[in-house]
Amino acid sequence: SAIERVKRMMRIAAKTDANVLIHGETGVGKDLISSVIHKQSHRHADPYVKVGCTLLPPSLIESELYGHEKSSFTGADQHRSGRFEMAEGGTIYLDDVDDISLEQQAKLLRVIEEKVFERVGGTKLIKANVRIVASTKLNLLDKVADGTFRQDLYYRLDVLRLRVPPLRQRLEDIPDLTRHLLARMAGDKPAAIDDDAIITLCRHQWPGNVRELHHALERAWLVGGGRITAELLKNDL
Repeated sequence: SAIERVKRMMRIAAKTDANVLIHGETGVGKDLISSVIHKQSHRHADPYVKVGCTLLPPSLIESELYGHEKSSFTGADQHRSGRFEMAEGGTIYLDDVDDISLEQQAKLLRVIEEKVFERVGGTKLIKANVRIVASTKLNLLDKVADGTFRQDLYYRLDVLRLRVPPLRQRLEDIPDLTRHLLARMAGDKPAAIDDDAIITLCRHQWPGNVRELHHALERAWLVGGGRITAELLKNDL
């Protein structure tokens, strides 16, 4: 029932151009949800561009998002398009949006409000016909309260909100998830899992969520030569 609520919100999000904020712990599937919303939207034929905000140093994030002109800073030996230009007409996914600095939050707010941006070192206004999906593993209202996230940006991003429950709150999904993940990783190779192994999986709390489940199954499948037993999982978990 928890995932059915998420899927219902995904269907609503896919029918609109409203910005979406996906909230959930690491490993719950925020990336997958974002890509599915894009694929089911009217923008599906246009680009889908993911930006891992955690991976970008503060000094480079502006150039990564909006591009730069040649000679605009040391090392800028040629013109470079940013992620917003790459995503024109489609969807840009800002993963871990809470990691963007306050200065860059102000510039992102302008892009959302005015639908235009400038490359670093440039003066030409470039239109941004882009749908924004953002994700966070934190409570952004807490960051608003402590002054590290702009309140106006929060409400611009939080138009449609999807809260993705952790796996420990939907343990009843584990048998189906296990069969799906096992079939996907095995392909045309042999793969089997004992009934008591599934019971073992259902008793674990999964702090790493679906990602942890996937890795645990893959390890047990490889070590077990295609058959996953409860003993293999207990040793691993």
